[in-house]
Amino acid sequence: MSTSRFNEVNAKAELWFLLLICGDKYPIISSIEFSGLITAFTSLNAKDVIIKVKEILEKDPNFFQFILKIIPIDYVCETSVGTIKEVIQKHREEYINYDESFKILLKRRKNENIDRNSFIENIAKLIDNKVDLTNPDKIIWIEVLGNICGIAFLKSDQIISLNTKTENN
Repeated sequence: MSTSRFNEVNAKAELWFLLLICGDKYPIISSIEFSGLITAFTSLNAKDVIIKVKEILEKDPNFFQFILKIIPIDYVCETSVGTIKEVIQKHREEYINYDESFKILLKRRKNENIDRNSFIENIAKLIDNKVDLTNPDKIIWIEVLGNICGIAFLKSDQIISLNTKTENN
């Protein structure tokens, strides 16, 4: 989950409250070393939470004051090209049907050891499906946070991204 810098404490409270509303009695919300980013561990299915968040936002578009983006992560592993490839190869068929297109989104924070172009090319070689960079059926989201990596297999509507709040004059 992301928020604006220096609003992490408020965003953590907002996320904790959101997960309680969604039915998690004991969500674990953590700050990490990267400004504006927060992680959450929930007993709920993260993609089901996204559906509930959309319902909440439909009723109240201003529900969030501090949360800017929510990405449901399917797998967490060490930041190692071999490990990331292994996770994707092992689970891709669960999430991407043979007739669906895909694209890979790589977000790197404090990790210059992974060369973007060669990394994406190596991952794409693992998947026989058609690549579609503008309107893919599925997105393989790879979030590199130092030595830890989050991997998600998503439809574009499973990413909650809110516009920056502006005042109405």
